[in-house]
Amino acid sequence: MIIDSHAHLDDVAFSSDIDMVMSRARAAGVEAVINPGADVASSKAAVAIATAYPEVYALAGIHPHEAAGAGGEAIDEIAAILSAPKVVGIGEIGLDYYRELSPRDDQLRVFRAQMDLAREMGLPVQIHSRDAHSDTLKVVQEYSRRVPAIVMHCYSGSVEMAHELVRLGCHISLAGPVTYRNARKLVEVAAQISLDRLLVETDSPYLPPSPYRGQRNEPAYVVEVVQKIAEIRNTSFQEVAAATSANVAGIFEISPVRAI
Repeated sequence: MIIDSHAHLDDVAFSSDIDMVMSRARAAGVEAVINPGADVASSKAAVAIATAYPEVYALAGIHPHEAAGAGGEAIDEIAAILSAPKVVGIGEIGLDYYRELSPRDDQLRVFRAQMDLAREMGLPVQIHSRDAHSDTLKVVQEYSRRVPAIVMHCYSGSVEMAHELVRLGCHISLAGPVTYRNARKLVEVAAQISLDRLLVETDSPYLPPSPYRGQRNEPAYVVEVVQKIAEIRNTSFQEVAAATSANVAGIFEISPVRAI
């Protein structure tokens, strides 16, 4: 069993062939996919996809890129979506100071509002953090004992920060970049962080692993991430797949079953 803990199946890149994408994922051994939202509309789309495909589960959330236009009404809409069937957490939320498409104050406001929502509703969260590690860590420190679980999606920080996040109770999710030739930091993370704190993902359609660089990423390719982590840790593919999948199933309280 393999679980892709983060894939944007609602992205326009999958609009013409999602049935084939899911078929290839099943053939590759992917038995569940977590589809996060980026705003109200994409969160609703994630729910629709989860309704259509037995192995897909949804998250609802507002991405930092969308924070500038997100007021209290948007947060209320996300809260309403969270009660839909097969919605298992809040995401993709967090901070992005690399592109900074929303002002930092707005990003922090919306991030904290959704962490409050996670606390109130007792739901796990998936956090995006790019070039914002210091502020992200401050928010995580504030909420780490107040929400059920925190997943650092597509982790890109140092191994030292990863250790601190794990000390705070977080899980670290690794994606395609761990397979890249210059991924020294991520190799250290994959080697040093305990398997009971690691997840794998594709972040489809973005960040394809090495064999597929330049192509659209998709959930089937998560096997490359699992294989790379197994090589780094000098262990079996099966051990990494089983451990990371058990972690996802426990965090989001899902029971993956192969779709018929």
